[in-house]
Amino acid sequence: MKTVRYGMIGEKVGMTRIFSKDGLVIPVTVIKCGPCYVVQKRSQEKEGYQSLQLGYGEIKEKKLNKPRLGHLKKAGVPPLRFLAEFRFESVDGYQVGQVLKVDGFQVGDKVDVTGVSKGKGFQGVVRRYGYGGGPATHGSMFYREPGSIGGTDAERVFKGKGLPGRMGRDTVTVKNLEVVGINPERDLLLIKGAVPGPAGSRVLVRKKAL
Repeated sequence: MKTVRYGMIGEKVGMTRIFSKDGLVIPVTVIKCGPCYVVQKRSQEKEGYQSLQLGYGEIKEKKLNKPRLGHLKKAGVPPLRFLAEFRFESVDGYQVGQVLKVDGFQVGDKVDVTGVSKGKGFQGVVRRYGYGGGPATHGSMFYREPGSIGGTDAERVFKGKGLPGRMGRDTVTVKNLEVVGINPERDLLLIKGAVPGPAGSRVLVRKKAL
């Protein structure tokens, strides 16, 4: 787990565009970042590293199991849907139960955004790996198949061989994205470019340590 200066759990709202002072179009992803609650604090003396466990997304108590609910009540925070741990450079200025807001970021910050990419189901090698396939004429009957997999010599399939299978739904981190706008009243963060996942999915936003 990499050390960060600041981090929050957020929800991808969608994509739009804004205009710079020069009239240039900037594609941005809108992320609802927070409010996040500090659920647990880990210190160098006790656990051997410094981190904060944050919670996001208030839900009804009946939707949580008893261990999770007890853990949250001990911290004095409401029932929360998501929990994630961020290894901060220093946790001295934070307290359990504290609320973190989007104003911890600033315009111009470089952030890493982690999310789960869109699922695409079971796909063949042409879409999954970009294979060229075979000729589609003269009755070749070899259009979008993977071809020989080398079973005549070693008599086994080598690890890493590209074959049809499930595509998408992977944890993806996009690094060095720029924060181009902040709306503290609505807890919105505008990040230049695209981030993984569909609208409504959970993302983790980390501001890099110096």
